[in-house]
Amino acid sequence: MGMGLPPLSVIVLVIAFVLITFRRIGNIRLQIWQIVLGGALAVMITGQVSPYEAASYIDLTVITFLLGIFIVGEALTESGYAQYLSYKIFKVASSVDELVLLVLLVMGFASMFLLNDTIAVIVTPVVMIFAMRWRINPNLLLLSLAFAITIGSVASPIGNPQNLIVASSGLVKDPFVAFFSYLLVPTAINLAIAYLVLKAFYRKEFHREPLIHTRPPLKDKKLAGLCKLSLAIMAISVIIYATVEVTDVPVSLSFSYIAVMAALPILIFSNKRLSLVANIDWRTIIFFMALFVLVGSVWQSGFLQNLIGSANLNLGSVPTILLVNVLGSQLVSNVPMVLIYLKLLAYAHVSTAEAMALAAGSTIAGNLFVFGAASNIIIIQIAERKYDHVLSFVDFAKVGIVVTSLNVIVCWIFLAV
Repeated sequence: MGMGLPPLSVIVLVIAFVLITFRRIGNIRLQIWQIVLGGALAVMITGQVSPYEAASYIDLTVITFLLGIFIVGEALTESGYAQYLSYKIFKVASSVDELVLLVLLVMGFASMFLLNDTIAVIVTPVVMIFAMRWRINPNLLLLSLAFAITIGSVASPIGNPQNLIVASSGLVKDPFVAFFSYLLVPTAINLAIAYLVLKAFYRKEFHREPLIHTRPPLKDKKLAGLCKLSLAIMAISVIIYATVEVTDVPVSLSFSYIAVMAALPILIFSNKRLSLVANIDWRTIIFFMALFVLVGSVWQSGFLQNLIGSANLNLGSVPTILLVNVLGSQLVSNVPMVLIYLKLLAYAHVSTAEAMALAAGSTIAGNLFVFGAASNIIIIQIAERKYDHVLSFVDFAKVGIVVTSLNVIVCWIFLAV
């Protein structure tokens, strides 16, 4: 490429990232999915990629998984079963201290198996209700939820979209085994760190007034029963998948099967199937499809390949992977960062530890600043739109910088040794 202008696809990607950062054109406020979709359409209209090439870039495993998980998540909310489960889980918390611990531990564990964006949609209203009921600063519980589902999702190949992309990239032979063996212990340590940091920043909120819980009614008992079945199927599917990996049984399984099988009871037996499908987060689905196309077009241009050749960087080392992904995710969000970095790693021999560093770095990046993860945006938008509470960039960052810095050190120690 020499010193000339970068390819049009790269220019489109840069413009998209700038628009995502500022989200405005004059008085028009843009949504992230609209920006990325516009970028994907731009590279297709200008001939940077053909429609056939664009379609080939879309990872159907990721898209199918998201669809299945979003259907289950919508049913959990619509039936009232999510609120009921929250009552069952959190009713043992008799103090703010115990409540924050439970949010971190339970939601962190849940995010290993339910997409963290889905948990953000389901649980944000719950923690806002808790905050109002017991006079707790909402920022404490919102940050607890954000950190829990980001940190917890690190340890599973299906915890978040970027992990799913890494797991299906071919870099990891046995994803469940690899993620659990390399990242489960540092994840537990990082959740404990998040609790200690939150307690240090919000010490006055940990009052001693007892928390009194009330049981919410189920909105739709039949749908709630189907949700129970879906969650059981998901748990069994994960166990089967992990067992196949450990025993090396010659069976080909896809991550998308887990979500599809979980969604089937709802799609087959619920008379609300059409409204549930209509109400899932289609904007996020469109965002991911467009993102695959946009990043694929940049890779096809050869710009990144030439940049790598001239930079002479050791892209495959654990420290480089962690730091570049934590910082880069603040500019382009974690999913685009993983897609780009996977392309870069085509030029390096990658061990399992280094693949785990890519997943961990891009995920815990979400704790640094608000724009590091889509789940943060979901939490903040729900709190603002439904409850008129604003968790500001500064309020998030002053805690997030400390949590993320310590989390990176922990992952560095466990993965670089």
